[in-house]
Amino acid sequence: MVRTVTIEVPQEFAGMRLDNFLARHFPDLSRSRCQQVVRDGRVKIDGITVTKPGFILRGKERIEVELPEPEPSTLQPEPIPLSVLYEDDDLLVVDKPCGMVVHPGAGVRSGTLVNALMAMGVPLSDIAGPERLGIVHRLDKGTSGVMVVAKTNFAHLKLAQQFAEHKVDKRYLAVVVGEPEFEHKVIAAPLMKHPEDPEKFAVANRHVVASHIVDAVTEVWVRERFRGFALLEVKPVTGRTHQIRVHLQHLGLPVAGDETYNGRAKALKMARELKRDDLLNALQSLNGQALHAWRLTFMHPRTNEPISVEAPLPDDMGKLLALLRSSE
Repeated sequence: MVRTVTIEVPQEFAGMRLDNFLARHFPDLSRSRCQQVVRDGRVKIDGITVTKPGFILRGKERIEVELPEPEPSTLQPEPIPLSVLYEDDDLLVVDKPCGMVVHPGAGVRSGTLVNALMAMGVPLSDIAGPERLGIVHRLDKGTSGVMVVAKTNFAHLKLAQQFAEHKVDKRYLAVVVGEPEFEHKVIAAPLMKHPEDPEKFAVANRHVVASHIVDAVTEVWVRERFRGFALLEVKPVTGRTHQIRVHLQHLGLPVAGDETYNGRAKALKMARELKRDDLLNALQSLNGQALHAWRLTFMHPRTNEPISVEAPLPDDMGKLLALLRSSE
């Protein structure tokens, strides 16, 4: 059994290889798997079968992809409480708690957002595979906040296209260590895998081969200033893995509590320098990094009406901010 998925190529992907484009749209398939799907004659572009994975797209094409039905998943529903912020027949929007992994992977088989969604008894899109039911985009495990989930494949494709075309407005709130010297800043710094740690990313330098880096743009505003810390509003224009955390570290403003990018150690050191035991305890009690996906704005996949949903700050981040404000 196979399923056929049709995609219209956004103009901004003109010049991209076919296999790279498919890998972006089918996150459950590796690039090598996408290449094999193309070589097997399972891809048509504007009605013509294409068998070269390196075929260069020009934009606006209509791609039809035949995908084999996925193997049945052994993933089990788990009745994990979720805060639902919005729901209709096509989608739902949830507030992902800090510490929850979005979907199974790397040995994680339980406690994920997908496990929780399966237990809700609602339909979920299956375009991304049986272990990523409904998942259109991701948040890091240590980041809380708004996520949109697709109930239908129609909604999934429409939402995925909005994310690919950077038409979704994502706003985050971040408590960072340091005192910014700006009110507003646009960070345009390409990212690459960290040369020494495969679990991390880093801002690329000019000596790195172009094929190993990806463009990344983040817009930042200062919302509040405190002694040694600041509250930022952050808009990731692109959606790269760890993008916000790496870009803020690059500015010398790591996210408080972020162990991977030095935000935890630097925040604890700052609290000790300020002789704030209450602040030190609040930082030590953070469930993850003080980074929260606060608001998500997108066009409804069926009605094309704008939908904007906000998630309240998690308690630990709210307590941290209250303590920072109390010292001003």
